[in-house]
Parts: sequence; C-alpha cells; structure tokens
Amino acid sequence: MTRPEVLRYGADPQQVVEVWPPSAPARGTVVLVHGGYWRTPWAADLMHPLVPASTGRGWRVVVPEYRRTGSGGGWPATSDDVGAALAALRTREDDGGPVVLVGHSAGGHLALVHSGAADAVVALAPVTDLVRGYAEGIGSGAVAELMGASPAEAPEAYALASPRLRPWPVCPVLVVHGTDDARVPVEHSRDYAAAARADGAPVELEEPESLDHMALIAPAAPHWPGVHTWLDHLFGP
Repeated sequence: MTRPEVLRYGADPQQVVEVWPPSAPARGTVVLVHGGYWRTPWAADLMHPLVPASTGRGWRVVVPEYRRTGSGGGWPATSDDVGAALAALRTREDDGGPVVLVGHSAGGHLALVHSGAADAVVALAPVTDLVRGYAEGIGSGAVAELMGASPAEAPEAYALASPRLRPWPVCPVLVVHGTDDARVPVEHSRDYAAAARADGAPVELEEPESLDHMALIAPAAPHWPGVHTWLDHLFGP
C-alpha cells in the first residue's frame, strides 16, 4: 500500500487526515472513521487494512484522526474534529463525486452524527444510543468518559450527541451489525433502524451471523461484498 498524503486541519498533532488516491477511475471519496470507544490509544491505523479495497474501486480514501478521551477529546471536541476534517476536505480541488462515511463502533457513531456531510453512510456496529449506552455501561463506561456527565446532568448534550435523539439521516444509511457482537449490543442497532424506518428514514440493517465486533473491519470478512454492492447500486460501479 502506498504512503498517504497527510493533511492538517488543526494545531493539535492528532488533527490530521490521511489521504490515499484512487488506483482506478475516480468515483468519489470514502471516509473511514475509526472506533475504539472514542479513547486513546485506539487510532486511525485501525482502518488501514480497508484502504486497498476502496482505492481499487476508484474511491479516494480518507482516514481522519481526532482527539480522543485521554488525549484532549470528549464531547463536543471529538465530534468537532471530525466535522473540521470533513470541512477541510471539501476545500480541496480534487474533492469531487459522492462522499461516503464508513464508521466502525464509535466511528459509526461519529459517521451518523455527521451524516449531513455525506451522500451515504455505512455504520459498522455503531453506537447509536448514548443514553442507553450510558445506562448499560457499554465499553466499561465509555459513554460517561466521552460525555463527562450523565444524561440527567447534561440532557442537551446527549440530545446533540446521540444518533437516536438527533434528526434521522437524509442520505441512505446501511447499518451492519453482527448478531454475536459482545461490545456493542446488536439490539441497539435493531431499535435504531426500526425507529428510523418507521419515520420513513432511508436506513437499512444487515445482521451477519458469527461476526464479532472487530471482525467487521477485517478486509476479508463476508459482509464486504454486500457493502460494495450497496455502494455500487447507489453510485454506479
């Protein structure tokens, strides 16, 4: 894999994006948003194995880093960084075609929060309900670390931070969540997708069996052909 171009969107050393050009006729941009429950030390390199499959299909691939809890992040700084990274990309001359946000786990949460900047979202085992996540203590208290307060103490912040409480995405969304995920319960995605569809939002849910949380970002995992077919249906092969 070629070395990426590295762009800065802020003064903090973490406020960078890596950019790989397409290796086939250009069709748009895929932004890979990493997870790790918004915490340091999990970083952008989690998504590197997914880069070749997208560049080989004509996508420019962008992997943003952002400030995380333990290294200057938290709400809203972590989300603000993703928004700033996306805004910086839009100013580039080579920024053409559709923009697809692909986020895993906490990155899926951030992709849903920023769906207004995308033409489509692929959310892999996303954290969709921060109020429920706080109550259930998912990620050993990761939501409490991100938010710095309980839902009762900061209801306005949770209303902005939780995809389940925000307006539904307008762009098409594909949620992929393994049925045996032990880190983010699949029931959260089921409830999110059902509520969104009941309101007419373009949200689809796929539930592969025997696919754990980290397997979702393995490039040879069995759900990827379906994801690429879904994108081809939206934007052409």
